[in-house]
Amino acid sequence: MGETTIVLDHCGTPLLAHYGGDRAAMVKEWRAHTAALAKCPNVVVKLSGLGMQHSGVHFWRRVAEGRPPSSDELVEAWGPFFRHLIAVFGASRCMFASNFPMDKPSCPYSTLWNAFKKVAAGYSEREARALLHDTAERVYRLAAPRPALAAKL
Repeated sequence: MGETTIVLDHCGTPLLAHYGGDRAAMVKEWRAHTAALAKCPNVVVKLSGLGMQHSGVHFWRRVAEGRPPSSDELVEAWGPFFRHLIAVFGASRCMFASNFPMDKPSCPYSTLWNAFKKVAAGYSEREARALLHDTAERVYRLAAPRPALAAKL
């Protein structure tokens, strides 16, 4: 296996349009493909992008009518995708991420992050921290400066 870290963006972007609207077929194939990809230890996944219209969950229609979804509704709709990816990749290879402004038509930013926190609450403290912070920090090398170094700056 390669040593280069590869980031699978937007949950692997399940595309309902390619399945003639057959959501069950899309989910079945997406699950199989992402499980196979998870066998590559250098691949991590961003849990993001499900608010885009091609995912088949049309919250954007409600937002346009002034009825945005609640964070619980996002968890109900998107949680199965997130939980599958966390199960096959492990929390240490998954990170919640926004896809704003592209997801803005589907939900407010704060609602999106509340949904992420609700999903993360179903995992151990260590796993939740990985999902919400540690994986991104490691993958993108975002470690905070050490105090001794910061004092010299």
